[in-house]
Amino acid sequence: MMQEMPDWSELPHDLLVLIATRLNLIVDYLIFGTVCNSWHSTATKNNFNSGLPWLMLAEEEDNEGNTFRRFFSLYDGTILKKRIPKASRKCCMESMDWLITVGDDEGEISLIHPFSDVHIELPHQNTTLDYDDDHSTDLMTFIRKAVLSANPSHTSDYVVMAIERNMKFISFWRPGDLRWTRVIWEGTQHNLFADLVYFNGKIYTVSHSGELLVCDVDDFVGLGGHVIAQIPFEPQEFVEQLYILESLGSLFVISRYGVLVRPIEDDCESFPLTLRPDERELLGDGEFTYGTTDFRVFQVDLAAGKVTETNELRDMAFFLGANASLSVQASQFPGIKPNHIYFTDDCFESYTCYEEGGGLDMGVFNVADGSIQPHYDGVSLSWFCPPIWVTPTL
Repeated sequence: MMQEMPDWSELPHDLLVLIATRLNLIVDYLIFGTVCNSWHSTATKNNFNSGLPWLMLAEEEDNEGNTFRRFFSLYDGTILKKRIPKASRKCCMESMDWLITVGDDEGEISLIHPFSDVHIELPHQNTTLDYDDDHSTDLMTFIRKAVLSANPSHTSDYVVMAIERNMKFISFWRPGDLRWTRVIWEGTQHNLFADLVYFNGKIYTVSHSGELLVCDVDDFVGLGGHVIAQIPFEPQEFVEQLYILESLGSLFVISRYGVLVRPIEDDCESFPLTLRPDERELLGDGEFTYGTTDFRVFQVDLAAGKVTETNELRDMAFFLGANASLSVQASQFPGIKPNHIYFTDDCFESYTCYEEGGGLDMGVFNVADGSIQPHYDGVSLSWFCPPIWVTPTL
Protein backbone atom coordinates (compact mmCIF):
# COMPACT_ATOMS: atom_id res chain seq x y z
CA MET A 1 0.00 0.00 0.00
CA MET A 2 1.40 3.39 -1.01
CA GLN A 3 2.16 5.63 1.95
CA GLU A 4 0.26 8.91 1.88
CA MET A 5 2.49 11.99 1.46
CA PRO A 6 2.26 14.54 4.28
CA ASP A 7 0.66 17.89 3.59
CA TRP A 8 3.53 20.32 4.33
CA SER A 9 1.15 23.27 4.16
CA GLU A 10 -0.51 22.00 7.33
CA LEU A 11 2.61 22.35 9.51
CA PRO A 12 1.91 24.45 12.65
CA HIS A 13 2.86 28.11 12.37
CA ASP A 14 5.22 27.95 15.37
CA LEU A 15 7.15 25.10 13.74
CA LEU A 16 7.39 27.02 10.46
CA VAL A 17 8.79 30.04 12.32
CA LEU A 18 11.35 27.80 14.00
CA ILE A 19 12.42 26.43 10.62
CA ALA A 20 12.53 29.91 9.04
CA THR A 21 14.73 31.38 11.77
CA ARG A 22 17.28 28.61 11.23
CA LEU A 23 17.79 29.46 7.54
CA ASN A 24 20.95 31.54 7.39
CA LEU A 25 21.13 32.08 3.63
CA ILE A 26 18.84 34.62 2.01
CA VAL A 27 18.53 32.36 -1.09
CA ASP A 28 17.22 29.46 1.03
CA TYR A 29 14.86 31.83 2.84
CA LEU A 30 13.37 33.17 -0.38
CA ILE A 31 12.85 29.62 -1.69
CA PHE A 32 11.23 28.68 1.64
CA GLY A 33 8.67 31.44 1.09
CA THR A 34 7.63 30.06 -2.31
CA VAL A 35 6.53 26.59 -1.10
CA CYS A 36 2.91 27.50 -0.34
CA ASN A 37 0.75 30.25 1.14
CA SER A 38 1.35 29.29 4.79
CA TRP A 39 5.12 29.15 4.28
CA HIS A 40 5.04 32.45 2.38
CA SER A 41 3.18 34.16 5.25
CA THR A 42 5.90 32.92 7.64
CA ALA A 43 8.80 34.20 5.52
CA THR A 44 8.64 37.77 6.81
CA LYS A 45 11.63 40.03 7.31
CA ASN A 46 11.26 39.72 11.11
CA ASN A 47 11.86 35.95 10.94
CA PHE A 48 15.04 36.22 8.85
CA ASN A 49 18.37 37.11 10.44
CA SER A 50 21.35 35.83 8.54
CA GLY A 51 24.08 37.11 10.81
CA LEU A 52 26.68 36.12 8.22
CA PRO A 53 28.09 38.91 6.03
CA TRP A 54 28.24 38.53 2.27
CA LEU A 55 30.90 40.20 0.15
CA MET A 56 29.32 42.92 -2.00
CA LEU A 57 31.65 43.12 -4.98
CA ALA A 58 32.57 46.24 -6.95
CA GLU A 59 30.02 47.71 -9.32
CA GLU A 60 29.78 46.24 -12.83
CA GLU A 61 28.00 47.31 -16.01
CA ASP A 62 26.01 45.12 -18.41
CA ASN A 63 25.83 45.39 -22.20
CA GLU A 64 22.98 47.89 -21.98
CA GLY A 65 24.85 50.22 -19.64
CA ASN A 66 22.95 49.23 -16.49
CA THR A 67 25.04 48.92 -13.34
CA PHE A 68 24.69 46.03 -10.91
CA ARG A 69 26.40 44.33 -7.96
CA ARG A 70 27.28 40.74 -7.24
CA PHE A 71 27.04 39.40 -3.69
CA PHE A 72 29.38 36.53 -2.82
CA SER A 73 28.53 34.07 -0.01
CA LEU A 74 31.42 32.72 2.06
CA TYR A 75 29.06 29.98 3.22
CA ASP A 76 28.79 28.09 -0.06
CA GLY A 77 30.17 30.31 -2.83
CA THR A 78 26.70 31.38 -4.02
CA ILE A 79 26.65 34.61 -6.05
CA LEU A 80 23.57 36.86 -6.19
CA LYS A 81 23.22 39.56 -8.83
CA LYS A 82 21.31 42.71 -7.84
CA ARG A 83 20.75 46.13 -9.35
CA ILE A 84 21.03 49.00 -6.84
CA PRO A 85 20.55 52.11 -9.02
CA LYS A 86 20.59 54.62 -6.14
CA ALA A 87 24.02 53.38 -5.05
CA SER A 88 25.55 53.60 -8.52
CA ARG A 89 28.99 55.28 -8.60
CA LYS A 90 28.80 56.19 -4.94
CA CYS A 91 31.09 55.48 -2.01
CA CYS A 92 29.34 52.82 0.08
CA MET A 93 29.69 51.98 3.75
CA GLU A 94 27.48 49.48 5.62
CA SER A 95 25.73 49.07 8.95
CA MET A 96 22.95 46.58 9.81
CA ASP A 97 22.60 45.76 6.08
CA TRP A 98 21.94 49.40 5.18
CA LEU A 99 24.32 51.13 2.82
CA ILE A 100 25.42 54.62 3.80
CA THR A 101 26.24 56.20 0.44
CA VAL A 102 28.04 59.43 -0.45
CA GLY A 103 27.95 60.86 -3.96
CA ASP A 104 30.99 62.40 -5.62
CA ASP A 105 29.29 64.96 -7.86
CA GLU A 106 26.97 66.55 -5.30
CA GLY A 107 28.18 65.10 -2.00
CA GLU A 108 24.68 63.86 -1.13
CA ILE A 109 24.33 61.30 1.68
CA SER A 110 21.71 58.52 1.82
CA LEU A 111 20.68 55.33 3.55
CA ILE A 112 19.85 52.55 1.07
CA HIS A 113 18.62 49.04 1.81
CA PRO A 114 20.19 46.98 -1.00
CA PHE A 115 17.64 44.14 -0.98
CA SER A 116 14.40 46.12 -0.65
CA ASP A 117 15.58 49.31 -2.43
CA VAL A 118 14.16 51.48 0.38
CA HIS A 119 15.91 54.86 0.30
CA ILE A 120 16.26 57.45 3.09
CA GLU A 121 17.78 60.82 2.23
CA LEU A 122 20.06 62.25 4.94
CA PRO A 123 21.11 65.89 5.35
CA HIS A 124 23.82 67.00 2.94
CA GLN A 125 27.38 67.11 4.24
CA ASN A 126 27.27 70.90 3.99
CA THR A 127 24.94 70.93 7.03
CA THR A 128 27.81 69.82 9.28
CA LEU A 129 29.33 72.40 11.61
CA ASP A 130 31.74 74.87 9.96
CA TYR A 131 31.58 72.99 6.67
CA ASP A 132 32.54 76.01 4.55
CA ASP A 133 35.62 76.74 6.67
CA ASP A 134 37.34 73.37 6.27
CA HIS A 135 35.83 70.66 4.11
CA SER A 136 37.31 67.89 2.03
CA THR A 137 37.84 68.63 -1.65
CA ASP A 138 36.85 65.02 -2.37
CA LEU A 139 33.13 64.99 -1.59
CA MET A 140 32.89 61.19 -1.84
CA THR A 141 35.35 60.67 1.03
CA PHE A 142 33.85 63.27 3.38
CA ILE A 143 32.43 60.52 5.62
CA ARG A 144 35.03 57.96 6.66
CA LYS A 145 32.81 55.55 8.62
CA ALA A 146 29.16 55.46 9.68
CA VAL A 147 27.11 53.19 11.95
CA LEU A 148 23.47 52.81 12.94
CA SER A 149 22.24 52.46 16.50
CA ALA A 150 19.23 50.38 15.32
CA ASN A 151 17.89 48.94 12.08
CA PRO A 152 15.62 51.45 10.23
CA SER A 153 13.73 48.46 8.80
CA HIS A 154 12.38 47.72 12.28
CA THR A 155 12.15 51.09 14.04
CA SER A 156 12.14 54.84 13.46
CA ASP A 157 14.01 55.35 16.74
CA TYR A 158 17.59 55.17 15.53
CA VAL A 159 20.68 57.33 15.17
CA VAL A 160 23.29 57.54 12.40
CA MET A 161 26.76 58.32 13.78
CA ALA A 162 29.45 59.32 11.28
CA ILE A 163 33.17 60.09 11.32
CA GLU A 164 33.56 63.09 9.03
CA ARG A 165 35.89 65.82 7.84
CA ASN A 166 39.15 63.88 7.36
CA MET A 167 38.49 61.86 10.55
CA LYS A 168 38.56 65.01 12.69
CA PHE A 169 34.96 64.97 13.96
CA ILE A 170 31.99 62.77 14.81
CA SER A 171 28.47 63.94 14.03
CA PHE A 172 25.06 62.30 14.39
CA TRP A 173 21.63 62.46 12.77
CA ARG A 174 18.19 61.27 13.93
CA PRO A 175 15.04 60.99 11.78
CA GLY A 176 13.47 64.43 11.52
CA ASP A 177 16.72 66.37 11.97
CA LEU A 178 17.51 68.90 9.25
CA ARG A 179 21.27 68.89 9.82
CA TRP A 180 24.11 66.91 11.35
CA THR A 181 24.96 67.58 15.01
CA ARG A 182 28.57 67.60 16.21
CA VAL A 183 29.70 65.55 19.25
CA ILE A 184 31.81 67.56 21.68
CA TRP A 185 34.55 65.57 23.44
CA GLU A 186 35.79 66.43 26.93
CA GLY A 187 39.51 66.60 27.67
CA THR A 188 40.70 65.70 24.17
CA GLN A 189 41.58 67.70 21.09
CA HIS A 190 42.69 67.11 17.50
CA ASN A 191 41.77 63.44 17.44
CA LEU A 192 41.79 61.40 14.27
CA PHE A 193 38.85 59.05 14.77
CA ALA A 194 39.25 55.63 13.16
CA ASP A 195 36.09 53.62 13.90
CA LEU A 196 32.97 53.57 16.07
CA VAL A 197 30.44 51.06 17.37
CA TYR A 198 27.03 51.19 19.07
CA PHE A 199 27.09 49.08 22.27
CA ASN A 200 24.71 49.03 25.28
CA GLY A 201 23.08 52.33 24.37
CA LYS A 202 26.36 54.20 23.87
CA ILE A 203 28.68 55.02 21.01
CA TYR A 204 32.29 53.94 21.51
CA THR A 205 35.02 55.20 19.23
CA VAL A 206 38.77 54.73 18.93
CA SER A 207 41.24 57.36 17.74
CA HIS A 208 44.53 56.84 15.90
CA SER A 209 46.35 57.86 19.08
CA GLY A 210 44.80 54.83 20.79
CA GLU A 211 42.25 56.66 22.92
CA LEU A 212 38.97 54.82 23.56
CA LEU A 213 36.11 57.29 23.93
CA VAL A 214 32.40 57.01 24.73
CA CYS A 215 29.28 59.14 24.40
CA ASP A 216 25.63 58.49 25.29
CA VAL A 217 23.39 58.69 22.22
CA ASP A 218 20.32 59.10 24.43
CA ASP A 219 21.70 62.34 25.87
CA PHE A 220 20.49 64.47 23.00
CA VAL A 221 20.83 67.76 24.89
CA GLY A 222 24.45 68.80 24.98
CA LEU A 223 25.64 65.45 23.65
CA GLY A 224 29.26 64.97 24.72
CA GLY A 225 31.82 62.24 25.25
CA HIS A 226 35.01 61.47 27.15
CA VAL A 227 38.06 59.20 27.18
CA ILE A 228 37.73 55.92 29.12
CA ALA A 229 40.84 53.91 28.21
CA GLN A 230 44.11 53.93 26.27
CA ILE A 231 45.21 51.19 23.87
CA PRO A 232 48.76 50.12 24.89
CA PHE A 233 50.60 50.55 21.63
CA GLU A 234 54.36 50.17 21.55
CA PRO A 235 56.50 53.36 21.72
CA GLN A 236 56.87 54.90 18.24
CA GLU A 237 54.36 52.38 16.86
CA PHE A 238 52.61 53.77 13.80
CA VAL A 239 49.08 52.38 13.54
CA GLU A 240 47.70 52.62 10.00
CA GLN A 241 44.11 51.42 10.50
CA LEU A 242 42.01 50.83 13.63
CA TYR A 243 38.66 49.13 14.25
CA ILE A 244 36.36 48.68 17.23
CA LEU A 245 33.62 46.09 17.66
CA GLU A 246 31.54 44.16 20.19
CA SER A 247 31.88 40.40 20.60
CA LEU A 248 30.28 38.22 23.29
CA GLY A 249 29.55 41.24 25.47
CA SER A 250 33.07 42.69 25.30
CA LEU A 251 34.63 45.44 23.23
CA PHE A 252 37.65 44.71 21.03
CA VAL A 253 40.02 47.11 19.29
CA ILE A 254 41.98 45.81 16.28
CA SER A 255 44.99 47.51 14.71
CA ARG A 256 45.93 46.79 11.10
CA TYR A 257 49.30 47.22 9.43
CA GLY A 258 50.57 47.43 5.84
CA VAL A 259 47.61 49.24 4.29
CA LEU A 260 49.52 52.39 3.28
CA VAL A 261 51.54 52.73 0.08
CA ARG A 262 55.20 51.78 0.57
CA PRO A 263 58.27 50.93 -1.59
CA ILE A 264 57.99 47.49 -3.14
CA GLU A 265 61.41 46.43 -1.83
CA ASP A 266 59.84 46.32 1.65
CA ASP A 267 57.77 43.31 0.59
CA CYS A 268 58.09 39.93 -1.07
CA GLU A 269 54.88 40.42 -3.03
CA SER A 270 53.28 43.28 -4.93
CA PHE A 271 49.93 44.12 -6.49
CA PRO A 272 49.80 44.47 -10.31
CA LEU A 273 48.35 47.97 -10.32
CA THR A 274 49.14 51.12 -12.30
CA LEU A 275 50.26 54.12 -10.25
CA ARG A 276 48.49 57.32 -11.33
CA PRO A 277 50.78 59.96 -12.92
CA ASP A 278 50.05 62.57 -10.23
CA GLU A 279 50.91 60.03 -7.53
CA ARG A 280 54.11 59.14 -9.38
CA GLU A 281 55.16 62.78 -9.10
CA LEU A 282 54.60 62.73 -5.35
CA LEU A 283 56.17 59.34 -4.65
CA GLY A 284 59.09 59.60 -7.08
CA ASP A 285 60.85 56.83 -8.97
CA GLY A 286 60.64 53.18 -7.99
CA GLU A 287 57.88 50.64 -7.58
CA PHE A 288 55.29 50.87 -4.83
CA THR A 289 52.75 48.56 -3.26
CA TYR A 290 50.36 48.29 -0.34
CA GLY A 291 48.64 45.44 1.44
CA THR A 292 47.88 44.14 4.92
CA THR A 293 50.78 42.46 6.70
CA ASP A 294 49.55 42.06 10.28
CA PHE A 295 46.83 42.66 12.90
CA ARG A 296 46.89 43.11 16.69
CA VAL A 297 43.79 42.44 18.81
CA PHE A 298 43.03 44.11 22.16
CA GLN A 299 40.17 43.22 24.52
CA VAL A 300 38.69 46.03 26.61
CA ASP A 301 37.52 45.63 30.21
CA LEU A 302 35.15 48.59 30.45
CA ALA A 303 34.53 48.21 34.19
CA ALA A 304 38.24 48.36 35.03
CA GLY A 305 39.26 50.62 32.15
CA LYS A 306 41.87 47.99 31.26
CA VAL A 307 43.02 46.88 27.81
CA THR A 308 44.74 43.52 27.18
CA GLU A 309 46.25 42.18 23.96
CA THR A 310 45.04 38.72 22.92
CA ASN A 311 45.55 36.17 20.14
CA GLU A 312 42.53 34.07 21.08
CA LEU A 313 39.06 34.94 19.75
CA ARG A 314 37.72 31.48 20.63
CA ASP A 315 34.77 30.61 18.38
CA MET A 316 34.43 34.11 16.96
CA ALA A 317 35.39 35.52 13.56
CA PHE A 318 35.74 39.28 12.97
CA PHE A 319 34.68 41.08 9.78
CA LEU A 320 36.47 44.37 9.10
CA GLY A 321 36.40 46.93 6.30
CA ALA A 322 34.14 49.78 5.22
CA ASN A 323 31.29 48.01 7.05
CA ALA A 324 30.37 48.51 10.70
CA SER A 325 32.94 46.18 12.28
CA LEU A 326 31.30 43.01 13.60
CA SER A 327 31.84 39.48 14.86
CA VAL A 328 30.01 36.20 14.19
CA GLN A 329 30.05 32.83 15.89
CA ALA A 330 31.97 30.63 13.47
CA SER A 331 30.44 27.33 14.62
CA GLN A 332 27.01 28.54 13.39
CA PHE A 333 28.26 28.88 9.81
CA PRO A 334 30.12 25.98 8.17
CA GLY A 335 33.16 27.23 6.30
CA ILE A 336 33.76 30.23 8.58
CA LYS A 337 37.01 29.90 10.50
CA PRO A 338 37.08 30.66 14.23
CA ASN A 339 39.85 32.91 15.58
CA HIS A 340 40.21 34.57 12.16
CA ILE A 341 39.77 38.12 10.83
CA TYR A 342 38.03 38.55 7.46
CA PHE A 343 39.04 41.90 5.94
CA THR A 344 38.44 44.01 2.84
CA ASP A 345 40.30 46.86 1.15
CA ASP A 346 39.14 50.06 2.88
CA CYS A 347 42.12 52.48 2.87
CA PHE A 348 41.31 54.93 0.09
CA GLU A 349 44.54 56.88 0.70
CA SER A 350 46.24 53.86 -0.84
CA TYR A 351 43.87 52.47 -3.45
CA THR A 352 43.05 55.86 -4.99
CA CYS A 353 46.76 56.12 -5.89
CA TYR A 354 46.16 53.53 -8.61
CA GLU A 355 44.27 53.72 -11.90
CA GLU A 356 42.39 50.49 -11.18
CA GLY A 357 41.37 51.51 -7.65
CA GLY A 358 41.13 49.12 -4.70
CA GLY A 359 39.92 45.64 -3.96
CA LEU A 360 43.07 43.52 -3.91
CA ASP A 361 43.92 44.00 -0.22
CA MET A 362 41.44 41.41 1.05
CA GLY A 363 41.88 38.15 2.90
CA VAL A 364 41.53 36.05 6.05
CA PHE A 365 44.03 36.58 8.87
CA ASN A 366 44.77 33.76 11.32
CA VAL A 367 45.02 35.44 14.73
CA ALA A 368 46.94 32.48 16.20
CA ASP A 369 49.82 32.25 13.69
CA GLY A 370 49.63 35.49 11.65
CA SER A 371 49.12 33.83 8.26
CA ILE A 372 46.88 35.36 5.58
CA GLN A 373 44.80 33.47 3.01
CA PRO A 374 42.29 34.71 0.36
CA HIS A 375 38.53 34.54 1.00
CA TYR A 376 37.57 35.44 -2.59
CA ASP A 377 39.55 34.08 -5.54
CA GLY A 378 38.29 36.57 -8.11
CA VAL A 379 39.38 40.14 -8.83
CA SER A 380 36.94 42.96 -8.11
CA LEU A 381 38.35 46.50 -8.32
CA SER A 382 36.87 49.97 -8.00
CA TRP A 383 38.22 53.47 -7.51
CA PHE A 384 35.12 54.67 -5.61
CA CYS A 385 33.75 51.53 -3.88
CA PRO A 386 35.81 48.33 -3.62
CA PRO A 387 34.13 45.21 -2.15
CA ILE A 388 32.60 45.56 1.33
CA TRP A 389 30.84 43.25 3.80
CA VAL A 390 27.02 43.38 3.83
CA THR A 391 24.82 41.32 6.16
CA PRO A 392 21.63 40.51 4.21
CA THR A 393 18.24 41.27 5.75
CA LEU A 394 14.83 41.61 4.11
